[in-house]
Amino acid sequence: MGVTEQFCRILAAMTAEALPPAALEAARSLMLDGIAVALAGSRETAPTIIAEHIRSFGGAEQATVFNFGFKTSSVSAAYLNGASMHVLDYEPMWNPPTHALSTTLPAVLALGESLNATGKDILAALIKGIEAHGRLRVASRQYEPRGLVFHPPGVAGPIGSAVAAAHLLNLGPDQLRNAIGIAASRAGTLMANIGTMTKCTHCGNAAAAGLDAALLAARGLNANPDVIEGSNGLADAFFDKNWDRRALTVKDAPLRILDPGYAIKLFPSQYATHFVILAALDARERIPASETISSVDIIGPTMPYVDRPRPSSGLDAKFSFQYAAASALLDGTVGIETFSDERWARSDMSTMLSKVSFMQSSEIPATLDRMWVEIKIRLSSGSLVTGKCVRPRGSWGSPISGQEHLVKVRDCMRRVLNENDAENAIASLLEFERLDQNGIHSLMRTLGNFQ
Repeated sequence: MGVTEQFCRILAAMTAEALPPAALEAARSLMLDGIAVALAGSRETAPTIIAEHIRSFGGAEQATVFNFGFKTSSVSAAYLNGASMHVLDYEPMWNPPTHALSTTLPAVLALGESLNATGKDILAALIKGIEAHGRLRVASRQYEPRGLVFHPPGVAGPIGSAVAAAHLLNLGPDQLRNAIGIAASRAGTLMANIGTMTKCTHCGNAAAAGLDAALLAARGLNANPDVIEGSNGLADAFFDKNWDRRALTVKDAPLRILDPGYAIKLFPSQYATHFVILAALDARERIPASETISSVDIIGPTMPYVDRPRPSSGLDAKFSFQYAAASALLDGTVGIETFSDERWARSDMSTMLSKVSFMQSSEIPATLDRMWVEIKIRLSSGSLVTGKCVRPRGSWGSPISGQEHLVKVRDCMRRVLNENDAENAIASLLEFERLDQNGIHSLMRTLGNFQ
């Protein structure tokens, strides 16, 4: 039995009834975070452009888009909601690095709404999609972002989305193989577009492509049944040459949603920048008010794509170690407004950026679970203040409380919804597996912000 076939049989055998309560709890937390972030993200320029683009097509009103007050086809809704969920770079992070939520959740919500699915079915589909996505990332052996050409969610995301959608469509193992084969031909997004509006479409496109693949497989469209391991298949195109087949075929392994689990982001920027932000905030506490900063040295792992001494916009600044340090030192806090073009363009930011340097060390591990960052600040008096971060709060081994998480969720939701609607949405999401189809439709009406 080949890798793709074994992979499909393992995934098809995962039933909602067999999922442990801890997995359902984790899925609820992820859903709460992802939807809140998507609502806040829907206010950004890129999702607004995409919404206008999709609305211009017309089409079947099958599924709700967050905030924009209209329905569209389930595939288009998954695309737009995925872009909204990723545009702030604020949704949960995974290890190996990827965005498994914004490529999967929009698909299962859109399809679930159109099929009148229950909350428990949607949660089970989400867990299975994340499992497929996570196993593919482990199989690739690409734990370090340096050297990547393809953005990981654009590679694993379409397949994870297809697996999740296949659960809601009740596809058997053979149909699932076709869905994965179709989705694999939609894989691939370029790291070159990080820092641009196009990056958010990587996750939106993955969610939509996987959903579309499952729908086509349900209608009988076929694909290479060995698309992962076959000649010129997914592994040949995107994985390390010594890729790990066992990651896809091992049975009874802990679910990826639980082991290693996910990191809740406390800052809306590329995950490695969180180490810089926290190191800078740590050092800032020890800078006397009478002192000014002369220079800032960041010492971190080799990560060329976050070495952006002069980011070109607030969006580009989300991927700049230098901007992360400068904003934390100047403002003492980092939030959504930190990465607005207005904050990026201010003269104090330009002045501080000119003082910041980033020294990349090959001796520092570059994986998210082992990396660390140190910051050294030379003051006008000549004295030196240092800060260091080895593990951001909210990450693997350093969880935040449910109440702390709700602070983030409410801040994001209240940017779009009134207080009553936000609290009703939170209450529904916290008991999502108990929602019947009427509860799902009511929740989606709230999230759509229909006027």
